[in-house]
Amino acid sequence: MSASDDVARADKLHEPPAAGAARTVLDEQDISRALTRITHEILERNRDSAGLVLLGIPTRGVHLARRIAERMSEVEGREIAAGALDVTMYRDDLRMKPARALEHTEIPDDIDGKVVVLIDDVLFSGRTIRAALDALTELGRPRAVQLAVLIDRGHRELPIRADFVGKNLPTSLVERVKVSLAETDGLDAVTIQAMATNGGTA
Repeated sequence: MSASDDVARADKLHEPPAAGAARTVLDEQDISRALTRITHEILERNRDSAGLVLLGIPTRGVHLARRIAERMSEVEGREIAAGALDVTMYRDDLRMKPARALEHTEIPDDIDGKVVVLIDDVLFSGRTIRAALDALTELGRPRAVQLAVLIDRGHRELPIRADFVGKNLPTSLVERVKVSLAETDGLDAVTIQAMATNGGTA
């Protein structure tokens, strides 16, 4: 192989992935460990688990919330339920995108005076979480609201920060982060895919 061939090969190795190519950054075991760690961090910060209300943001945030609730139940020795909070009608992009189907809202307990932990799969722009905060105001007045996410990919457009993060994943705006969960996708994985255009906001 000539020197010019070596240079060409080195240049190719440093090229960004082609559009459509995806690489796995978290597998099933990684996700399980991250959720276990988030569970213990939530319990450490909030000594009274009876004062906690876990609300997942559909769709995958609900599955993550239920998994965290299961882990909390094992640690606390009592049943802890997780609910769901639909934010569809509170999004600020309703006028710019086709109407979305409404998701299910299920509140397992009165949120007044409680600590509500919102749970989502990916934190991106912060606009979904802003919508969730607006939706909460229709349901009551929690003592505090905390945020747990499996992935924080950066690129915030609003001053919103997660309290509990499974993994900080620096990305570019031309990359798409996809969280796959067994409940909806048949497997647990987090992948990054190179895109020709920007992905959506979360």
